Amino acid sequence: MNQGGFEPQKQASHAEPRTKGSILSIDYGKEKMGLAIADANAKLAQPLSTMERVNRNEDMRRLRELVREHGVKQIVVGLPLKLDGTRGDMAEEAERFARRVQKQIGVPVELMDERLTSWEAERLLEETQGRFFHADKSHGCRKQKKAPRRATVDAMAAAVILKEYLERQGQLAEQR
Repeated sequence: MNQGGFEPQKQASHAEPRTKGSILSIDYGKEKMGLAIADANAKLAQPLSTMERVNRNEDMRRLRELVREHGVKQIVVGLPLKLDGTRGDMAEEAERFARRVQKQIGVPVELMDERLTSWEAERLLEETQGRFFHADKSHGCRKQKKAPRRATVDAMAAAVILKEYLERQGQLAEQR
């Protein structure tokens, strides 16, 4: 057993088939869901899109379509814990959503701590695209620029969640 009291499961032979296909990450929100995708073998997370929420049935239909289109074999849903690690209302809602996705879409779903992922996504976007998002603030066009940025932040946050998930999976594989 390691220091943290966690004994990694020795299922290396079962892990390999599960890695074929893509992994979809969802940054769940009440109005939108940020989506990111990674080929399980490439281990590179990429922002995919931001999905506006409609209703449970329509959201599931669109997710099912995405899963089919991208050959998704695993879904990771961000778990929005509070900074102190406790669960709030949004974490409970994200857990219910994850259970619903697994039941209705039939793909394994894991929850991943997403604390500070939106902050990291903002920072990454600032580094890569900051000049585009801030160029028109002085001309009173801030509202026009905010919506596309928010959508991009949601998808980037999903990519950060997925990147951290892939890194954790890699660390667990090394421990086996």
